[in-house]
Amino acid sequence: MERDRLTITLRQDVLEQLDRRIDGYRLRNRSHAIEYFLSRELGGKLTRAVVLCGGRGVQLRPFTYELPKPMVPVKGRPLLEHVIERLRDQGIRDIILTIDYLGDKIATHFGDGGKFGVKIQYAKANRPVGTAGSLRLVKELIGDQPFLVVYGDVLAKIDYQELIDFHTEHKKLVTLAVTSVADPSALGAVSLCGAKVVAFTEKPKAGPTTSRLISAGIFVVNPEVIGRIPANEKLISLEKDIFPKLIDDGQIDGFVFDAPWYDVSTSDSYERVLKEWEE
Repeated sequence: MERDRLTITLRQDVLEQLDRRIDGYRLRNRSHAIEYFLSRELGGKLTRAVVLCGGRGVQLRPFTYELPKPMVPVKGRPLLEHVIERLRDQGIRDIILTIDYLGDKIATHFGDGGKFGVKIQYAKANRPVGTAGSLRLVKELIGDQPFLVVYGDVLAKIDYQELIDFHTEHKKLVTLAVTSVADPSALGAVSLCGAKVVAFTEKPKAGPTTSRLISAGIFVVNPEVIGRIPANEKLISLEKDIFPKLIDDGQIDGFVFDAPWYDVSTSDSYERVLKEWEE
């Protein structure tokens, strides 16, 4: 992209604040930092998120016999309330919830989102359709702008706006939020070359060469990705069926973050989040 050279004068205290934000990675130098913050302030704001709330939550039974997984309690409130609250507090207030199993309990609790300070719409499947199938449900609701996708069983203290800005700057179809774990064998290992995702291995065998980076279940997606999801009744997975093809096309980048992250999908991880999550 072409750039014009210009000279500016800044107050010393503003320049000192700017320099403190330069890390040599996301913000390479003063020029890059000034461009980043101006683009963030003046550019269009991504304000829409899709939260995937489907699935039977088999590994969280007996809790999920009567509750959909996003409704299991954390600190006295449904897990999904924490997710929505963090989206709202970072300016993302137009939310679509995809639901299937016991989804009416989610809709009854959250309604149109007004009492939670957001606007909520619902996309309902009559049966489990997988993560990609759930995303296909929102095609008529999503419009033509990139949007955030969050798995409804994930809690993370990520800066969503930094992820969004990274996606805007790198101009790929998908940007995965990527974090590091000690054991990726129950998750999906991500291999990066720079920012580019070059491999995604679902539930890899642990070993000395296995990447410890995993997909955090949070990503920014351009709407055209939905057009790549087959329209059928089968279970379709983003990780197994869609992402590998996009990786082959060089269309997925990884945004590495270091912040508390929990995948609340098993009894062990649920016990850990109950002990460690701080609101």
